[in-house]
Amino acid sequence: MDADDSRAPKGSLRKFLEHLSGAGKAIGVLTSGGDAQGMNAAVRAVVRMGIYVGAKVYFIYEGYQGMVDGGSNIAEADWESVSSILQVGGTIIGSARCQAFRTREGRLKAACNLLQRGITNLCVIGGDGSLTGANLFRKEWSGLLEELARNGQIDKEAVQKYAYLNVVGMVGSIDNDFCGTDMTIGTDSALHRIIEVVDAIMTTAQSHQRTFVLEVMGRHCGYLALVSALACGADWVFLPESPPEEGWEEQMCVKLSENRARKKRLNIIIVAEGAIDTQNKPITSEKIKELVVTQLGYDTRVTILGHVQRGGTPSAFDRILASRMGVEAVIALLEATPDTPACVVSLNGNHAVRLPLMECVQMTQDVQKAMDERRFQDAVRLRGRSFAGNLNTYKRLAIKLPDDQIPKTNCNVAVINVGAPAAGMNAAVRSAVRVGIADGHRMLAIYDGFDGFAKGQIKEIGWTDVGGWTGQGGSILGTKRVLPGKYLEEIATQMRTHSINALLIIGGFEAYLGLLELSAAREKHEEFCVPMVMVPATVSNNVPGSDFSIGADTALNTITDTCDRIKQSASGTKRRVFIIETMGGYCGYLANMGGLAAGADAAYIFEEPFDIRDLQSNVEHLTEKMKTTIQRGLVLRNESCSENYTTDFIYQLYSEEGKGVFDCRKNVLGHMQQGGAPSPFDRNFGTKISARAMEWITAKLKEARGRVKNSLHWEEKTKAAFQEALGAVPQEQSCTRPGKKFTTDDSICVLGISKRNVIFQPVAELKKQTDFEHRIPKEQWWLKLRPLMKILAKYKASYDVSDSGQLEHVQPWSV
Repeated sequence: MDADDSRAPKGSLRKFLEHLSGAGKAIGVLTSGGDAQGMNAAVRAVVRMGIYVGAKVYFIYEGYQGMVDGGSNIAEADWESVSSILQVGGTIIGSARCQAFRTREGRLKAACNLLQRGITNLCVIGGDGSLTGANLFRKEWSGLLEELARNGQIDKEAVQKYAYLNVVGMVGSIDNDFCGTDMTIGTDSALHRIIEVVDAIMTTAQSHQRTFVLEVMGRHCGYLALVSALACGADWVFLPESPPEEGWEEQMCVKLSENRARKKRLNIIIVAEGAIDTQNKPITSEKIKELVVTQLGYDTRVTILGHVQRGGTPSAFDRILASRMGVEAVIALLEATPDTPACVVSLNGNHAVRLPLMECVQMTQDVQKAMDERRFQDAVRLRGRSFAGNLNTYKRLAIKLPDDQIPKTNCNVAVINVGAPAAGMNAAVRSAVRVGIADGHRMLAIYDGFDGFAKGQIKEIGWTDVGGWTGQGGSILGTKRVLPGKYLEEIATQMRTHSINALLIIGGFEAYLGLLELSAAREKHEEFCVPMVMVPATVSNNVPGSDFSIGADTALNTITDTCDRIKQSASGTKRRVFIIETMGGYCGYLANMGGLAAGADAAYIFEEPFDIRDLQSNVEHLTEKMKTTIQRGLVLRNESCSENYTTDFIYQLYSEEGKGVFDCRKNVLGHMQQGGAPSPFDRNFGTKISARAMEWITAKLKEARGRVKNSLHWEEKTKAAFQEALGAVPQEQSCTRPGKKFTTDDSICVLGISKRNVIFQPVAELKKQTDFEHRIPKEQWWLKLRPLMKILAKYKASYDVSDSGQLEHVQPWSV
């Protein structure tokens, strides 16, 4: 890629890995504690990145036990030894609890075994216990070396040569119980297992009008229980950090019976295995079942998921997360000095960051201490704003106050889906409807996009109408690509007829264009002078103003799963290359990230121009690969990456050039990427971001009421005239009175995640950030990750490390 190309990522091609050298350095990688899906992807990334920069990388089998035992437990890894492990759950190098390493004698043996191979850089993948042990080992290192020298096991030169130990950690834990990172390796995959079970159980529960009590893992952390409850719309959830209030038994039974009275045919209760009451006494799944049967007489079953949550193939998210963390860990080890504290590589928004290991461990331990001392509000706060936000959102969506307790705003808020369907749209609509009702608004559903809007396909939608929507794929409201431009008059009429005071648009690039057209039409149609906000929902992930879109994660998992199966089909037939076409329009997000998650050899995207020389280079690369034990290839192509280098052309070129060396197959994934049940990420993301959008709408409407109220107070002499204009509607409750029009840019926005923050950006400001011809943002964050796939596939590539090297302090992150 040409650094000066207009489509290249700006400002990211200056500082590369050239200043880093692993020459003469040895890195040991181990997995310790409980296993987690994605650990193998992390090991693969450490090994290949280490070899790429010239270091020797060693597997340390069976965790700290292997380090203490030494011998064949510490073996040098090569490029091929981590082939075909991306899709494998657990850890190929094993994990074990080790009592010996807890003693100084054990750590002395471990140090001696590492020194025999010159290993002074450790990459530890595990939980807080494993990382704490690594930090202690690092602190004792110089003392251990002196003792080994006194014992005659090493000479003085070795003491000086290997004077200090560098330690970098990655957190592998399905519980997501480590403070300082948004997500730990394995959490997303565990959520996939839970949601698969919940979706299956809901169908049988509905058939028999049953109540199911599901117990999920989480002895000290309720993250899995909380997010799965949010993702499936559970009736009740029990968490160790937030025990139910006294008298919860009666409250829960009332809630369950109310839901049944609303004609809900099933109840789902999710329990974290470490759930407790306010007195720190366990709340078991059997106790909950007994309570429901005794008090309500419902047919109730208990399902304990157990180690199923640890098993199975890792999700696309975990593979990408682990790959990024592994590469960052190697860079951190190479940049470390004797004064650098042990650090942990973490995720903050979409950024990889380094945090002092012991600060993170201390905060994690503080959570448990707060729970032990029954300071549960502190425990939730210490878990971070993301955890607290999930909890508050769940409460708002699960528990409906009686109508007479909700102050009515007399505002009508409409929700519309626009563009192609994306998994998670329905979860977003459900969230918006319920938050809107809780805020006192009357919620209206617009069916079939702007086309239906113009035709008046608008109905009031209630709390129970959206029950069970979180797990539904596609768009229940219906969605079309039609833009509002040619229907402006009709849409304005419908907004006036239905007294619509705010509009929430959930959709992709067409929704973004539609918002721009409505914004431009404000001068001509005052009906559009209301708060409008768009929530991005498209598999292409190409909406300006947000790094992520609802639906893209589900599509990415579909691509990854398909690639796994395709690669597996080649296990019996050697020397085969697969060409896979993905969706995305001109946006290469799915092809690039799918390639990273599936371990592809190449991914062709529009954002990085390529020519026949690049294609030839890839063929030569695959030819060399076929001489190794890895005799298969995978190439992804974004559907609009090139007008002339089509999927058929690339397939034919590879077939011709690979004759006698490998044969080719092609596969166009097509619309299966838009279908299926939404992933846990998309359900959770859609739910949270849509709730945030409704909170923004409510704040805007309240702000406007306040302005009018102040204006009326200031001009008391004109009070009678205003009352006459307003009729009998009380001023503080009316959303339809004159003089309250929204004309500023900040009243029509796109809501999205940008770097580390959730922000509202005026659509007018986003215009200059948009490539309208190709329907993509001019700058896209994920292009910085593009070299990762190339490096891990053994290509020479320049990887930008300009964001690396800064050790930050731990804080409760917000997402």
